[in-house]
Amino acid sequence: MRKRSSEVGSSEFQRLDRAFFARNPRRVARGLLGKVLLREHGKLHLAARIVEVEAYLGENDPASHSAAGNTPRTAVLFGPPGFAYVYFIYGNHYCLNVSCEPQGKAGGVLFRALEPLLGIEEMAKARKIVLQRPRDLSRLTSGPGRLAEAFGITRAHDNGRDLTSPDSGLWIGDDGFRARNIRITPRIGISKAADEPLRYILAGNAFVSGRKTAGQTLNTARNLTDRCRLSLGPNG
Repeated sequence: MRKRSSEVGSSEFQRLDRAFFARNPRRVARGLLGKVLLREHGKLHLAARIVEVEAYLGENDPASHSAAGNTPRTAVLFGPPGFAYVYFIYGNHYCLNVSCEPQGKAGGVLFRALEPLLGIEEMAKARKIVLQRPRDLSRLTSGPGRLAEAFGITRAHDNGRDLTSPDSGLWIGDDGFRARNIRITPRIGISKAADEPLRYILAGNAFVSGRKTAGQTLNTARNLTDRCRLSLGPNG
C-alpha cells in the first residue's frame, strides 16, 4: 500500500550506494524508477518518487553532453558514479542528471519527472504555484526543469554533489516500492539520436511528462484529485 505524503519520513529510505550507479546507464535508468529523490537542508525536507528518466550513453551517444569529450563542463560525467551533473538549458531552467559507469567512462541518467511525496507545499512555493486545482499538482515536478526548480537545484549549488553521501543533502533512497508497468520509449525533446529507446517511464503515472491519451488524461485527473486532496486537506 502506497504511503500518503503525510506518512513519509526520510528515515524510511535506504540510501543508494555508489555501486548502484557504476553500471550501464540503461540499467541505472530502469533501476531508478520507483526510487525517491530527497532534499534535506535545515528544516526543509522534500521527497518525490522517480517516475521518468532518460539514459545517455557517453561519448558515442550524439545526444549526450559527453560526446564533446572530457571538458570542464562535462567532467562530472567522466568522474566517479553517483554524482549530480546539472546544466542550464534554454536560458531559463536547470536539469538534473546522475553520473553512471566506472570512473573514466562517461554515462548519465536525466531525471525527467517525479511524483511528490513530502514537502508539497514547499515545492509549490519554489515553483510559485498556488495549489487550487488537481492540475496544479502535476505542474510541480512533471518535467526536468520543473522538478529542478521544485527541489531548488542549480548548477552553482548542486553540480558535482555526491548523491550517495550521507552529508550531501541531496540523495536517492529506496523505500521498498516495487516499480510496475515500466515502459521504454524513444527520448523526447532532443534532435540527435532521438529515436533511441532510452526513455524509461512508469506508464500511467499522473506525473510522467509529455502528451497523454484520452484514457490517460482521465486517469491523471482522478489521481491528481486524490493527491491534491491530501495536500490541501478536506477543505481544499
